[in-house]
Amino acid sequence: MTTAAPVQTTIRHDLRPGDLGAVTAMQGIEYGEQYGMDITFEADVARGMGTFGRAIAEDPSAGRLWIAENSAGEMLGSIAVTDEGDGLARLRWFLVRRAARGQGLGRRLLDEAMAYIRERGFERVDLETFSELTTAARMYLDAGFEVRDAQPRLQWGREIELRHYELKL
Repeated sequence: MTTAAPVQTTIRHDLRPGDLGAVTAMQGIEYGEQYGMDITFEADVARGMGTFGRAIAEDPSAGRLWIAENSAGEMLGSIAVTDEGDGLARLRWFLVRRAARGQGLGRRLLDEAMAYIRERGFERVDLETFSELTTAARMYLDAGFEVRDAQPRLQWGREIELRHYELKL
């Protein structure tokens, strides 16, 4: 019996044309297939990505987006940090494709983002997610985040429990 070799990945933050759309598509496809999200989820990601892209084009210190890729250039995951002002950073668009999970890539992406947050001197970090993302939740808690609130709601075409996490640095 042979075991598959670990996926070789690189993580970059030099954005290229097509990256914002590819992250948006990856989010829409993965969350649609795995969690039954409808197109309003992808539309919300696209709106946020558009705002983010414009912001960093005008001011590169407005945030950063990391993209994990395999040696063939296929996108395997992403994470972003946006500067919300007043010492607040927001962690966004954190996802590792199913085929690349279980090899520490999510932890690597989160570590990159947290190093950037600390380097920039943010005072606090927040994020919004939903309760079914239990692996990500464990990583957030391990990094020191706390659940600020959780609310059931109808969003993205289904019932979810929306959770807000916060970390004070």
